[in-house]
Amino acid sequence: MTRRRQNLWERAMSGTKDFSTTRRDLLQAAATAGAATAILGSMGINPALAAEVGRSEKPLKAAFSNAGLQATWCAQGKQAAEFWGKLFNVEVTWFDGQLDAVKQRAAIDNMASQKWDFVAIQAFGIGTLTQPVQKMIDAGTPVIDMDTLIAPLDQINVHSFLAPDNEFMGASVTQALCNAMGGKGKIIMTQGALGHTGAQGRAKGFNSVVKQFPNIEVLDTQPADWDVSKTARLWETYLTKYPQIDAAFFHNDDMALAAANIMKARGRTNILIGGVDAMPPAIQAVSEGRMFATVRNPSCRIHGGAIIAGVSAVVGGEKSGQGIPKNVVTDGPVVTKANAAGMQWMQDHFLI
Repeated sequence: MTRRRQNLWERAMSGTKDFSTTRRDLLQAAATAGAATAILGSMGINPALAAEVGRSEKPLKAAFSNAGLQATWCAQGKQAAEFWGKLFNVEVTWFDGQLDAVKQRAAIDNMASQKWDFVAIQAFGIGTLTQPVQKMIDAGTPVIDMDTLIAPLDQINVHSFLAPDNEFMGASVTQALCNAMGGKGKIIMTQGALGHTGAQGRAKGFNSVVKQFPNIEVLDTQPADWDVSKTARLWETYLTKYPQIDAAFFHNDDMALAAANIMKARGRTNILIGGVDAMPPAIQAVSEGRMFATVRNPSCRIHGGAIIAGVSAVVGGEKSGQGIPKNVVTDGPVVTKANAAGMQWMQDHFLI
């Protein structure tokens, strides 16, 4: 390790207030496998695992795609994948899904025409990418599935599926809203894309909770497909149509905050708002009381985990279903004022 890297490391470990190391500095400090292992250990990641995986001696090429970089969750995931990729000597090439199943399919067809050490994909909808993904699997490329099923796991041999428990996320936020309503009133659910298995799980969680409250009426459950403009249009209609709305559950924070802006403009700020993802703007909104609750869908853990899974497969020879489970649950907590600051810090460092 050079003296510069040693100095960076000593300052990082000292905890002094004047230490303002950028991520670039940390990456430079991690240019050796030993430093990378130490940094990962300091981040709360098992040092033994870091040592076992290690940086690849040769640069690896990975292709990533998620539903669409217009969504803040997806954009954060790209940043996390690139950050962890640099630590592990992986060059990440991005294929944007553009929140459109047809456009993502064209992008994945392009991806499948090239050679990669491993790939990681969050599909916009289940069953839309099966053919090109199968082509890559047949060629021996490890494919990591992220957040939503590319196809049922018994129908496609992905290396692993890294995802949160979406039913839990939907149920936990809905439960918080129903409790705050006192078990009675009127609620609306705004769904994501109906073909997205994550959205399906969130809807299932919502329904499992509201059926326990006979005095809560569900006014509407239309999808907005993760689209903030569509969400705004829906909520303009709802606020005109329904004089009483006590709470609203949104399948992601982007849609929740888009609707909150419409509510504010219409003077309907008494509506309790719950979201999913716990992205920084939503964490701030919860801290300030503009949103009631959100739950962390750990984009950084999922996208960073895909990097580690891919490197483990290529460098360590890790086998699907043996070295790594077929299904890895990556849950994050419900975010309240009490834990918001810590959650933000964890995201700032691509840890959750």
